[in-house]
Parts: sequence; C-alpha cells; structure tokens
Amino acid sequence: MAQDMRSWINLLDEAGLLARIKKPVDPRTQMGALLWQARDRALLFENLPGFPGWRCLGQAPGDVSLAPLAFGTHRDEMVPEFVRRTERLGTTRMVKTGPVKEKITVGDQVDITKMPIHQAGIRDGGPYIGSGLMITKNPETGRRNISFHRLQMKGPQKFGILLYPRHAWANYQMYEAQNKPMPVAILIGHHPMYYFAAATTTQYGVDELEIASALLQEEVELVKCETVDLEVPAHAEIILEGEIPPKVREPEGPFSEFQDYYLTGAGMNPVVNIKAVTMRHDAIFKNVQNGTEVEGCVYHKVPMSAQILRRIRTVGGFADVKNVLVLPGIFGVVVQMNSRYYGEARNVLLAALSSEYQHPKVAVAVDEDVDIFNYAELLWAINTRVNPQEDIIVIHGAKIHAMDPSCPEFGSPGAPGWHRIGGKVLIDATK
Repeated sequence: MAQDMRSWINLLDEAGLLARIKKPVDPRTQMGALLWQARDRALLFENLPGFPGWRCLGQAPGDVSLAPLAFGTHRDEMVPEFVRRTERLGTTRMVKTGPVKEKITVGDQVDITKMPIHQAGIRDGGPYIGSGLMITKNPETGRRNISFHRLQMKGPQKFGILLYPRHAWANYQMYEAQNKPMPVAILIGHHPMYYFAAATTTQYGVDELEIASALLQEEVELVKCETVDLEVPAHAEIILEGEIPPKVREPEGPFSEFQDYYLTGAGMNPVVNIKAVTMRHDAIFKNVQNGTEVEGCVYHKVPMSAQILRRIRTVGGFADVKNVLVLPGIFGVVVQMNSRYYGEARNVLLAALSSEYQHPKVAVAVDEDVDIFNYAELLWAINTRVNPQEDIIVIHGAKIHAMDPSCPEFGSPGAPGWHRIGGKVLIDATK
C-alpha cells in the first residue's frame, strides 16, 4: 500500500505525536498562531468554521526532532540515512487513476477561496498556501521538476507566486522566451518524503519525484492531469492544475518567510491561473507554517543537511565527516567531524559554503563529542575551542541567497538577475 499523508497521520497518532483539535479554529485568523506554538506535535484541525467538510493538518513535523519518525531512525541517524537512501534514484510508473481523481472540478466551477488556506502571519498579504509543491517540465527535455513556492490567494482561480531563481524559474524563462504559458500542477498534501524531495537541490534535470521514491523506498504512482500535460502523484490529497502566463507580473507579498523576516521576496511577481482541481472525496488540506524552526524549515533543513553531508565527505578524496545540521535561520550550518590534520576542517567548511545550496553563509566545524542538535553545546565549542585570530575566516564579496535580508540586494524578485552580495564566514571549533 502506498505511503501517503493518511499513513503519516496514523504513524504520528500511534507515536503520540498528533493532537486532534475539535474546537472551532478559523484558518484565516486563528490557525497560524496555533501552528506557530505547536513544536512538539502535529495538529489535525477537525472543526473549521466557514469551511464545512474540511480538515487541516499542520506542523507534521513541526520540529527537526520529530522528523526521524518518517525515516524510522534515531535523531542522529536521520541525515546519514537520507544520504544512504538517495545514493540511487527511485522510479515512477503511470497508473490509470488514483484517490486524487475522486473529485474533479474544472473551469469556472473552481473556487480556491473555499479551501481552508490559512494566513500564517498578521502582516502577510493575505492567505497563502505554503504547502504547495509545484510540478513543471523543461519544455526542451521534458524532465520534471518539483519545488516549493509560496502562493498568495488572489481570487477564485488565481494565485500570486514567488519564483526563486532556481530550476522552476529556469523552466519558466524558457516558456517566457517563447511567449507561452508554463503548465503547472500544484500538489497539496502527501507523505513528508515528497516535501523533503521537493526541497532537495541537486543538478538541474533530476526528477524530484524519483528522489521521493528513493526516500519512500517504493515506486511512486503517477496519473495524468486533466487540463495540462503533466503527471502527478496518484495518492496526493489535492492537485491544482493551471499555468503561469508569460510576461505578467503583479504585486505579491509580503509573506512571513523562512528566516522570520518580511523584508524579502515581495514585489512584482508572476501569477498562476488555476484551470482545474482534482482531489480525494474527503481531502485533508495541508497547512505549512513558515518561519524559522517550524514545519516549513524542517522540510528544508533535513535535505540541505544531507546534500551538504554527501558533498563534504568527498573533500580531499575522503573526509571523516560524521553529521551535518543546518542551523536556525537556514543561513548557517554545523559540521561534526574528525579533523585528522591541520587545515582539513577549513577545506571541509569551504565546501559546505559552496554546495548546491545558496543559503549557507556561516559554517562551523566541531568534534564528535559535540551534540550538534544541542545548540548550547555548539555555543560552548565556539566559546572554548576557537581562537578568533586563527580559527575564524571571513570571505568577502560572495554571492549569497537572494532572501538573506542582511546584505545588499541587486535586481528584484520576478526579474532575471535577482541576487545579493555579502560575506561568508567559517569557524573551526575543533580541538
């Protein structure tokens, strides 16, 4: 039986990590605050005024300490297990139909305002879908891409979208150059392995659904969309089908982003026009709360840690790296390693700062006796094992993440060339 959001809910429930909320909760005005506070268990909202028949799942997992349940591992084994499972890509196969086809709405009958889309922060530009995984294709190769994108509800059949300059943006630029709309399918609600896969950055052209298959250790079943030429997971809760028109930009944002700031990303961004919705007959909506150290960041911290671990273990042919953890705010990373000779930790940290990910600007190396999941121990290692004049190196004039609010911004969201320039720092806190 395929693993999906229903099997994940059952697993959370059996582990005592699910709270069922039977009291009325308004997704627009109350849900965000409850999700923000829930760090130790998932919340299943069963009474949503104004949205009859709907249920919502959030904070599942709401903290890195809960994520190992999805892998069936201990906390310290989770990131290495991610690396092990994804040494080889998995597989997908087409099926005729699936649960996500139980209810189909097309054209003018579509009304996304009737979905329990929550408002995460009081200064947000309105309700946002933070759980949408957008599937696109390279128009030249046909290779799929699946990735996170914030979606601002603008009307019954319209979203604003932030396309960060990565793979989906590259696909969109190809369509835009031909003055054609880009077909999209947006997945809402599935097993967390799909979310980890979507946040995994690797070489352009790798199908993240094959990464999801590898993480799940089972084949992923796909069905054809109704109105666009795309394939989507058959066991999803909801699929939104639509297209992003070329050369159309509208005001989008602000949004309470992963680093806990409103300062980045808002501006003249593309829009998504929704043409169809397919879903389970009793679909459960997935709400992802964004901000540091909540669910949205968990989905990014785990795969980012794994990809950096995979990469830095090869520095110099072999480096004895035990584990990696991305730190709060996403722009920092700690490396747990056995530094065998002088300078090795610096080489490893340089690799961590120039990986597949644009986020890291602070990299710290510690010994095996430091618990990298305990931030107090990390600070202890920095305070007692670092000689600042020798063990801290600042790199000037590096390209950093375009949503890092601490450094100068060049260009603007929704336009080619958007980026920031700043410094990076490595800290050798090994003995």
